[in-house]
Amino acid sequence: MSQSLCVGIDVSKTYLDLATCPASAPARFANTQAGRKLLVRRLHQLQPELVALEASGGYELQILRCVARAQLDVVRLNPRQVRDFAKGLGRLAKTDRLDAQMLAEFASRNQPELRPLPADDLLELRSVVRRRDDLVQERVRESNRRELTQGWAARDLARHVAYLDRRIAAAEAEIQRLLQGQAAWQERAALLQTVPGVGPGLAWTLLAELPELGQVSGKQIAALSGVAAFARDSGNFRGRRCIWGGRAQVRCKLYMAALTATCWNPVLREFYQRLKAAGKPGKVALVACMRKLLVILNAMVRDGVPWQPRTDLAPLALS
Repeated sequence: MSQSLCVGIDVSKTYLDLATCPASAPARFANTQAGRKLLVRRLHQLQPELVALEASGGYELQILRCVARAQLDVVRLNPRQVRDFAKGLGRLAKTDRLDAQMLAEFASRNQPELRPLPADDLLELRSVVRRRDDLVQERVRESNRRELTQGWAARDLARHVAYLDRRIAAAEAEIQRLLQGQAAWQERAALLQTVPGVGPGLAWTLLAELPELGQVSGKQIAALSGVAAFARDSGNFRGRRCIWGGRAQVRCKLYMAALTATCWNPVLREFYQRLKAAGKPGKVALVACMRKLLVILNAMVRDGVPWQPRTDLAPLALS
């Protein structure tokens, strides 16, 4: 039987390296508008069954859209999985050309699942939410520096903090404008914030970074967010369970929300206290609360049910 053709494209800021599986002559294109047109023309000539890229800090987004517009199936892969695949084959060298070849072989052997590309409005919301988070973090840093300065430096820091306050307000106004253009986003944000401990920051992050919320199981949403504990057992050895991977932006916001919820959310407060009474370390108990909070939010979005006191939580299937 003939093997289907898969293409791997290694994306960098400057170049686009193309390789195929079964292997043929590699090609390199400039990562410019003209170079991307040549790349798409080459893909039309090859007519691959699947085109594979890996996440490259955002540089891959334009290529993903170019390939999708060319009516070709394209997937974005986790770089860690592709690198582990190469190590499993005993290939330790790493260059752009070799990375493209590994992407093509990974796609050919594993046939990764195709997933829809995020819509333009979702990407815009994500960029604004991330910008707001950057500004908030910078405000925290500058505010902390004010405690150790005086004179001109203190006054300059005060002016900068005031400027950051204005930029954060502008970013939040832009987020509200984007939400007003999408009734489904507005409804979901309002639904999420009915839970004690969930504020606008977490709601916006879940909308922008976790569009799968409400569409997959509780275990899957926990793994996507990086709050699922994975086993590390071998023979009689029972290793300590640790969380791994996932989307860092979601995990950070969940952490702060869980801290608040363990004080003000009666369900999570009782759950946290029960874990502590059972001897669990504080951080382990808090991560468990993060997972429980996310699973509850996932069930609420799936069923379209707002938060209600304890008696109405039972019908929600949290698995």
